[in-house]
Amino acid sequence: MNFVYPVVLSGGVGSRLWPLSRSLYPKQLLSLYSDQSLIQDTVMRLQKSSYKAPTIICNQEHRFVIAEQMRDIGVSPLSIVLEPEGKNTAPAAAVAALLLYDADPDALMLVLPADHIIQKPGLLDEAVNKASKLAKNGTLLTFGINPDKPETGYGYILQGAPMQEFSDCFKAEKFLEKPDLQTAKEFLLDDRYLWNSGIFLFSARSYLEALEKNKPQMMELCRLSVKNAVEDLDFCRLDAAFFKEIEADSIDFAVMEHEENLAVIPVDLGWSDIGSWSALWDIGSKDTEGNVVNGDVFIENVSDSYIHSQKPFVSVIGLTNIIVVATDDAVLVIDKERSQEVKSVIDNLKAKGRTEQDEHTKVYRPWGWYQIVSSEPRFKVKQLSIKSGAKLSLQKHAHRTEHWVVVKGDARVTQADKTFMLSTNESTYIPLNVKHSLENVTDNELRIVEVQTGTYLGEDDIERFEDIYGRSN
Repeated sequence: MNFVYPVVLSGGVGSRLWPLSRSLYPKQLLSLYSDQSLIQDTVMRLQKSSYKAPTIICNQEHRFVIAEQMRDIGVSPLSIVLEPEGKNTAPAAAVAALLLYDADPDALMLVLPADHIIQKPGLLDEAVNKASKLAKNGTLLTFGINPDKPETGYGYILQGAPMQEFSDCFKAEKFLEKPDLQTAKEFLLDDRYLWNSGIFLFSARSYLEALEKNKPQMMELCRLSVKNAVEDLDFCRLDAAFFKEIEADSIDFAVMEHEENLAVIPVDLGWSDIGSWSALWDIGSKDTEGNVVNGDVFIENVSDSYIHSQKPFVSVIGLTNIIVVATDDAVLVIDKERSQEVKSVIDNLKAKGRTEQDEHTKVYRPWGWYQIVSSEPRFKVKQLSIKSGAKLSLQKHAHRTEHWVVVKGDARVTQADKTFMLSTNESTYIPLNVKHSLENVTDNELRIVEVQTGTYLGEDDIERFEDIYGRSN
């Protein structure tokens, strides 16, 4: 088999899995199916001799979490490329193709989402191995899934005649948008219609040529974004000015629907894009009444339901065919058959200027995490966890003061021109406009309780002077 370069696309926000998935910590970073996150599972499936190290394309807001999750599984990506904003899959694949082509003009790319479940990865490897010969000769390939229900949450591919070179491969006649229910029922009766898995195989050269032909402006802006990219610690940061001018579009509609040399390979992967809570119910381990239950939950006379609690105790009695998902700041209750409608909650939250669609009360940072314990107009209480060897930036605040109490471990504190140690049960006070920093110089976790008071408590009231993680204001 030719060596294949995996390109893992991690730009989605998974809004239909709210309240667990949020824009600053989306579903690909969550452990929803195994002990590892979805992106970790995706990357670990590619740790075979036939695959090169992965290229990961992600939102810049997720960079430190993704880098940390890759370290946790012992994977060193070929590159972690940062998008200034999401532009769908076509530009993301183009950026990866440009980088790979520059290093290897014969590179074959396996483009796949970071947030899908594949229960039979060996079958994908077999299909990629067979399809590599076609991809090497310029064919643009995708992988289709035989539908087993009238799904309205997936796009479809119309399968055409068999390819002469490969009996298990077919001409891809058409790519279709997500259908309504009646159309999906009609597709289910015709075995030529396949679910679009969003997994593609092609050479970097072929994809760039196709994009140049069909979307020349997109191609030029992607080229300029890569040409003017900068290396930033472990990351490749694309040029924001050029990238923001790019038209958002998918691989399907920017390239595939315009090309002739297309093929689709039907594969039984045990695949799900887990694009809704009902999809997680589908693949979950069910009790005798058809329930999938996770967390601190009590149920009685409940059937065919998905109940998940991240923190609070949840009890459900006498209901059927429902979804209940609880976090420490939000609860979702919805009919399982209407799980695609969760986006209406997101729209409502955005319209009201709320933040529950963007972040959890627990927020991850490169130095660890903080969790909001209590928040009122003029004060906020946080718990901070600082990893061994980690350090918060040297910063100051114009609108708030801070009290730090060490509840676990030992802290090295910088305050104005002083540096001193704090141990468990010791505290310090940070006045307005005083430069300060916090560091864990031990081998153990450091926990701090921080009490903020002031006229404005937003996270943007930070003026950074030094930061080992390369962050700016």
